[in-house]
Amino acid sequence: MGLLSGKNIVITGVLTDASLAFGVAKLAQEEGADIVLTGAGRALSLTQRTARKLATPVPVFELDVTVPEHLETVRNAVGDRWGRVDGVLHSIGFAPANCLGDDFMGVTWDDVSVAMNISAYSLKALADAFVPLMTNGGAFVGLDFDNSSAWPAYNWMGVAKSALESLNRYLARELGPKGIRSNLIAAGPVKTMAAKSIPGFAKFEDVWSERAPLGWNVYDSTAVAKAVVALLSDWFPLTTGEIIHVDGGFHAVAV
Repeated sequence: MGLLSGKNIVITGVLTDASLAFGVAKLAQEEGADIVLTGAGRALSLTQRTARKLATPVPVFELDVTVPEHLETVRNAVGDRWGRVDGVLHSIGFAPANCLGDDFMGVTWDDVSVAMNISAYSLKALADAFVPLMTNGGAFVGLDFDNSSAWPAYNWMGVAKSALESLNRYLARELGPKGIRSNLIAAGPVKTMAAKSIPGFAKFEDVWSERAPLGWNVYDSTAVAKAVVALLSDWFPLTTGEIIHVDGGFHAVAV
């Protein structure tokens, strides 16, 4: 019996086998979950290709969180397949290129609104889609990057992550009476496709390996996947609105 035996889990955000979400998908299967993946736009075919690397074949549903019709369609498809959803991984983030880098003040609302919609509001959109199927309680887990400090180059994505952290708390308050938990994992930097789009990502790598008391490996997402699976399981029944750091302890120590 695995931690997720008998659980039906929806996993967003798988692009390649280096994706944090892929590590979660792989471990979730090993722990007994029945899973489905979602993908969007031009990346959908990439998600479908990567899904074939899982031990057990899984369906991939199209879900662009900015398209309301997709939310309804994927809810119906998942409902037809399972009838019930027990957990959802939110691993969705995007910001236009000019929202990252050196020019924080030069960005307009048109671009910032895209980052906020896809990187933060999308958690609420996933709740709209799947809460109706969480008839026996459940759990949302989102992948976060601690934004209690302002990071160089992260800029408006950092602001979006702060919004995600606040939204997590409000969802916890709203969904708790239904027996549904909402938590975030604040992960240390891992070399994923998303990370490569962040200017100066190497600076994150260098400082993490030097400062994290438990050490940190930017090529290994195992610890993050284990934390996500634990939160999706029944082992944290009264934990919600929380941000759990899986960063080697980096957040807890000064320079």
